[in-house]
Amino acid sequence: METLQQNFIDVTLIEPKLKHPTIFQVFDSLAGGESLTIHNDHDPKPVYYQLLGERGDIFTWKYEQQGPEWWDVLITKKGEDDKETIGQIAVKDLRKAEVFKKYGIDFCCGGKKTVREVCQEKGIDATKVEQELQQANQQVTISNNNAYNDWNLDFLADYIVNTHHKYVCKYLPELHGYALLVAQVHGSDHPELLPIQKLVEDIDEELTGHMEQEEKVLFPYVKKIVQAKSNSQPLQDYDEENLATLIESLEREHDFVGGCFGKIRELSNNFAIPEDACASYKSLYKMVQKFEDDLHLHIHLENNILFPKALKMEKSFAG
Repeated sequence: METLQQNFIDVTLIEPKLKHPTIFQVFDSLAGGESLTIHNDHDPKPVYYQLLGERGDIFTWKYEQQGPEWWDVLITKKGEDDKETIGQIAVKDLRKAEVFKKYGIDFCCGGKKTVREVCQEKGIDATKVEQELQQANQQVTISNNNAYNDWNLDFLADYIVNTHHKYVCKYLPELHGYALLVAQVHGSDHPELLPIQKLVEDIDEELTGHMEQEEKVLFPYVKKIVQAKSNSQPLQDYDEENLATLIESLEREHDFVGGCFGKIRELSNNFAIPEDACASYKSLYKMVQKFEDDLHLHIHLENNILFPKALKMEKSFAG
């Protein structure tokens, strides 16, 4: 163990058959939040996969140096509070949602899973995703990286209505019209347009009732919770089970709409424009992509911020 100094392992100095056992021995001795650095003359990614397979998702893996001559990797054992979900990561820093979008990772409807879980499901190299998430920390803050998580829930509810619900009301009828027109004109040559048009109808029907339920039932109740909390008063109409049931229903509707957009992506081959596409055809795909982008943020604000905070705040009135 002469190669170990303050959790630093120079792997090049260890006998080959002892390399991985030595790394595992030091890792197992770490407490939550503690780290070790491994130094090697090639990418030690096999260690990553073995560690993940034998120990599970209990560590982070960060390249401090990545070739061409030397590789240094900082391995940190997670504490109990470090196993963040995709939604929690996006709540803390919305810039990282761009990384998720790049890899087709759903951070709104699928926000309750960890990065490793989703990458395993999709067959994506988790180390690449985690590395890009770390790089996002050094990027300049983008203009829409608002501190949504710091907003009062009543203000956030109004923001969702005034920004995202209004967006849906403004552009969904237009999207519906374009989908119908393009399906009628090009459906015989591009049969995928027919189920796409039906999916847009399903989205229209689902979102219309969904937003009405939020604006007439959920958001007014959230405002009651906030007002009672601010005034240190008892909560009128307190019913934890009803709120949880309502939110579960709304989340299922989010999943349905998100699934519809996923099917549209598949049917359109990720919005590939055919050679015979007219201006309306191109506008339809462009409109669907913009609508989906807005919906991702819309659902993220509800699933990952407003819903869990409302449940937690209401629960504080129990007993």
